[in-house]
Amino acid sequence: MAKIKRTKPLVVHIIYRLDTGGMENGLINLINGMPEEFCDHTIVCLTEYSDFRNRITRQNVQVYALHKKPGHDFGIYFRLWSLLRKLGPEIVHTRNLAALEMNIIALLAGVKRRVHGEHGRDIYDLDGSNWKYRLVRRFCRFFVSRYITVSKDLYQWLVHDLKIPEKKVTQIYNGVDNDRFKPVEKHLCRKALPAGFNAPECFIVGTVGRLQAVKNQQYLINAFALMIDQNPEIKTTLRLILVGDGNTRQQLEDLVNAEGIQPYVWFAGDQSDVPVLLSAMDLFILPSLAEGISNTILEAMASGLPVVATNVGGNPELVEDNVTGRLVAVNSVDELASVLLSYFKDESLRIRQGENARSSIKNRFSMKKMLSSYQQVYQSCFIE
Repeated sequence: MAKIKRTKPLVVHIIYRLDTGGMENGLINLINGMPEEFCDHTIVCLTEYSDFRNRITRQNVQVYALHKKPGHDFGIYFRLWSLLRKLGPEIVHTRNLAALEMNIIALLAGVKRRVHGEHGRDIYDLDGSNWKYRLVRRFCRFFVSRYITVSKDLYQWLVHDLKIPEKKVTQIYNGVDNDRFKPVEKHLCRKALPAGFNAPECFIVGTVGRLQAVKNQQYLINAFALMIDQNPEIKTTLRLILVGDGNTRQQLEDLVNAEGIQPYVWFAGDQSDVPVLLSAMDLFILPSLAEGISNTILEAMASGLPVVATNVGGNPELVEDNVTGRLVAVNSVDELASVLLSYFKDESLRIRQGENARSSIKNRFSMKKMLSSYQQVYQSCFIE
């Protein structure tokens, strides 16, 4: 099979599926923002892709789906090998455990430079202790040229726990476009909200993310319901918005109905106008069981919102407790309800911490800094 002729180096990004998600959003930001003269990009999805691919604004980015079947699909290895032989990339960049073993296939296909990104753990391995996954990671380290982690927490785990050589690991924070995500007058943004949520006097608590077990929106709903139960007078203005969709939606809707708070909760589903919805909120919550570096936290901070997040993974690297928001324990419903009430009562606290959050984004988490760091990693691979 003849290789495609190219005038620039090609980076092939291998992921499980291209759909709504923080890692996927970061990948598209990387492709859209990296200088076009530096390299070309192709995305290979082991399973499928959705219309999320339409967020790619850069020209000539190919997206392939290999249609991996559930369970063991050994044919996926040959399909990937054949595609890589045809594409002839200078670098293959895999992400997360689901794509890690594809570094072996990349080596067999003649790809000399193989980068693997760790963006966070999932519900089946919250603390990285699953022995099967550890065995896979330790075996595959011999086939990976460079690692990138999005948090210091994941960096320490790879180097000190999994014994990946430190010289092979680079930590790069996600970046956020602080021109796209920025504070906007709430009365303008709330026009996008449904009746009952768009009044100026409403206090809106919100979260953005896939509705999946690891994101733990149930914890937020429980705390929200407790707030109303303990302070029934606030239900005239207190509102909750959940942006995103996923396989726990029905379970969460059932919980809202069981708590009797359905008039005060809006399941917004997947939305394309997330910047507008964030600017319509007063407080952002991330109740996850585990996180790498959350794009939605960064986007909320860039929008000038204080952030309340669980004290897990990379969240403490983003949220400075009592400065840009609050860190709370996982599933401590009483604690979260108390923290939410304190923000409800204190507008000056919200304004002060929101301004601090916006400043933190400008100083530490710019898109320009992220793009430059990835470009440096790729450049170092090109010259090896």
